[in-house]
This record gives sequence, structure tokens and C-alpha cells, in this order.
Amino acid sequence: MTRPAVFLDRDGTLNAERGYLADPRDAVLLPGVVESLGRLRERGFVLVVVTNQSGIARGLLTESDLARIHWRLREALGGVVAAWLHCPHHPDVGDRYRRVCDCRKPAPGLLHRGVRLLDLDLERSWTIGDSARDVLAGHAAGTRTVLVESGKPPAEQLAALHAARIRPDLVANDLPAAVAAICG
Repeated sequence: MTRPAVFLDRDGTLNAERGYLADPRDAVLLPGVVESLGRLRERGFVLVVVTNQSGIARGLLTESDLARIHWRLREALGGVVAAWLHCPHHPDVGDRYRRVCDCRKPAPGLLHRGVRLLDLDLERSWTIGDSARDVLAGHAAGTRTVLVESGKPPAEQLAALHAARIRPDLVANDLPAAVAAICG
């Protein structure tokens, strides 16, 4: 039986936006994230992190560096996230990771990978992120979407969504506000 999920962007949604995060010591959770994820789990949502990590394509960090960052975040969150999925690609930079792919948001490939791995129901799921790319990926996959204002400049993200003729289902100050709206 398929289960509902919440697909979560990482930077600016779960942890403070730091540009190209390469050092696990710089991975600092935003206020209220641990409690919010616990609330979603209590409501029966499977939690999946979906994150673009073009810093790998740019040579700013390695897959091993990313694994250490995710290990630190996983520990800080108490292991409540079922899967940590990332896209290392970029269409214009790098050598090994330079490519157009279906996993780099706004493409929905990471969400579809989560569905295959964890038997998830996209129609009962949400995507939460601080970027127009997150909302576009969630929309393309068929989830409901939340744009949080805790990372990238919200006015720029809303303008990009307006240009794409897409509206998020919700706009919230941060993850705790988004979870309060989802859980009622």
C-alpha cells in the first residue's frame, strides 16, 4: 500500500542556507525543524530529502563530503528521514557530472526515485522548499507544494513561479509554519 510523503529541500528549508555547503560543521538546522519533522512523521508522512548539489559538479565538494554532511544532519534529526536523495549534476559546469538529467530540480526525477524506493503516493504527498525549482519539481510530480521563505529571497522565487504560471499551494515563513498548515 502506498504511503504519503513530504519531499523536503535541504538548504534553506532544513538547514541554514550557506551557498555551497561543503563542511559538515557548517550544517546548522533551522529553528523548529526537528519538532516539525516529528509532527509530520506522527501524521504518517514518509520524509524524503531531495536536494540539488551542483557543488559536486563544480568541484567544490565530493560525494564523500556530501555523505558526511548528510550523516551529520541525519544524526541531528534523529534518523526520521527515510531517504536522502541528491542530484550532483549541472548542465553547464564540470566534467564527470556535466549533463542534463531528470534528477536536477525543477525536473521531478528525485521525487520519482523516492516513489520507487519507498512505495509512495504522490497525490497524497507534499513538496516543501525555498526555491521555485522545488515548487516546480513538486508540481511536475503531482504533489501539493509549499514555498518557505527561510532561504532564498521569496520575492524572486515567487516571480519565477509567476513567470512559469505556477502557484504554490501554500507560502509559509519557514518549515514549522508549513507543517502547522499541512497538519492543521
